[in-house]
Amino acid sequence: MEYSKLISVTGLGGLFEMMASKTDGAIVKSLDDQSTKFIASRQHSFSHLESIEIYTVRDNVNLVDILKAMETSGEPLPSEKDAAAIKKYFEKVYPDLDFDRVYASDMKKMVRWYSILKKNDVEIKLREEEQTEEEDKAVEPEAVTEAVAEEAPKKKGALKTKVAEE
Repeated sequence: MEYSKLISVTGLGGLFEMMASKTDGAIVKSLDDQSTKFIASRQHSFSHLESIEIYTVRDNVNLVDILKAMETSGEPLPSEKDAAAIKKYFEKVYPDLDFDRVYASDMKKMVRWYSILKKNDVEIKLREEEQTEEEDKAVEPEAVTEAVAEEAPKKKGALKTKVAEE
């Protein structure tokens, strides 16, 4: 199971794996009970975990950064029902969190999601990190220069044609 396929669905607790996407919704698999069902996009909104950002006192960070901090901290997870314990937990694990804008319910959700991810042995990493490393290796500077040199005259000519038509 890949982190990049995981979504959160409004109105439904837990996390889901996107199995297939349709024009009017999606077929998802629950990570809690492994059941598969259709979720209509008319009634629910989907959020990919990769796209979720968290407020900090500096710039916003991706949810992955918080989850990785939780993973490396070694602190035991607090009870989801104790808001004060959850806040103290995040003060230790990720002190840069903006506690004025990140609500207790959001912190509870992050604790719940982290426990679900660990229970399902999901590797917490962004898909973009892998792609950018591969793309950096694949693109050679000479090939980019040649491609730009070939396209430059075409663009110039197209500009002249457009101006002449006007």
